[in-house]
Amino acid sequence: MSSCRGQKLAGGLRVASPFPLCQPAGEPSRGRMRSSCVLLTALVALAAYYVYIPLPGSVSDPWKLMLLDATFRGAQQVSNLIHYLGLSHHLLALNFIIVSFGKKSAWSSAQVKVTDTDFDGVEVRVFEGPPKPEEPLKRSVVYIHGGGWALASASMSRSPSDEIRYYDELCTAMAEELNAVIVSIEYRLVPKVYFPEQIHDVVRATKYFLKPEVLQKYMVDPGRICISGDSAGGNLAAALGQQFTQDASLKNKLKLQALIYPVLQALDFNTPSYQQNVNTPILPRYVMVKYWVDYFKGNYDFVQAMIINNHTSLDVEEAAALRARLNWTSLLPASFTKNYKPVLQTTGNARIVQELPQLLDARSAPLIADQAVLQLLPKTYILTCEHDVLRDDGIMYAKRLESAGVEVTLDHFEDGFHGCMIFTSWPTNFSVGIRTRNSYIKWLDQNL
Repeated sequence: MSSCRGQKLAGGLRVASPFPLCQPAGEPSRGRMRSSCVLLTALVALAAYYVYIPLPGSVSDPWKLMLLDATFRGAQQVSNLIHYLGLSHHLLALNFIIVSFGKKSAWSSAQVKVTDTDFDGVEVRVFEGPPKPEEPLKRSVVYIHGGGWALASASMSRSPSDEIRYYDELCTAMAEELNAVIVSIEYRLVPKVYFPEQIHDVVRATKYFLKPEVLQKYMVDPGRICISGDSAGGNLAAALGQQFTQDASLKNKLKLQALIYPVLQALDFNTPSYQQNVNTPILPRYVMVKYWVDYFKGNYDFVQAMIINNHTSLDVEEAAALRARLNWTSLLPASFTKNYKPVLQTTGNARIVQELPQLLDARSAPLIADQAVLQLLPKTYILTCEHDVLRDDGIMYAKRLESAGVEVTLDHFEDGFHGCMIFTSWPTNFSVGIRTRNSYIKWLDQNL
């Protein structure tokens, strides 16, 4: 059936118009369908272009990592837009998105008791493993979460079922498998506070926990306590460990420290791992440098100069004495240095270190601590991942600790990427996430 708008002549006859005025009734629908298909194809192509990034063949679950990275990049871009519009600080917006995305529904363990409280004014979440009659006193891990000193949950106004699931599941698994008490410190975050307030929070909470009466309350063995953390949390754990070795007032000492892909220095952003993984998910070099600048409440104008090591150039006298402590040409084995060359500028920007002296503070960069401090540290576990800008920070720290006489286990994963250990459940479950978590807990079980 068709409709026709021909011309009517005398006698009721119609003649066709010389213009295409007559067409089948279904033609507009088919046209709209073709347009929709073209639009859908274009959208799929754009989505694929946004999601796809070239990844090394050895990385774990590459397509899943691409999707995770695309989600995180999208959250960052939305938070940057919110910041640009003056609605909120970009880190507050990003943290809100991440915590909302990472909330679990009703996941828990009947074997583990979870309590929110505070230790000397610092918010903590305590996970208590099941009691064992043959072991009246439990071992314990004080855990510090990562997130660039700015992300992940730090709110007490939540119920246990609303906690961001990644660290909740990790700490619950640790408590259950180790029959331990896990103290997760909810330190204050950037931009509400800046360096060194995060360190003050973890030191204050841990000192409170180490009091004899508090350990007795939680039935913890004072000789079996470990400090641990991942990424920025690993940075804070390392800083806490170094500070505790110099604190004569502490009666109870830490037995172990366990650092998961820790960030340990901000003087050289061109180590082999920074050069190799400059754009690797989920922590590209540019993003890591911005986290440092945010941590110090610095100027974003410094970021590009810091990326090429202008802040520690040869004419910056303040940095000269510290370069040897992170000389990766001597601290890294050839299997990691490969053919990469050091990036050492002759002239740079001395103003950066002058305005951000925190860059050269061992509390922010534990890798540059004195040898006399390192030799007092307890037995150490360091987990590193091949596809991570921070890989060499951990490996260099392991080498410096070994040189100082500390017993170190370096656990390296060839298919690992930054942050992988917390991604163990659907839909962000990675095989390397499960293997790193199991290896970490196994080491704790054997040594704590």
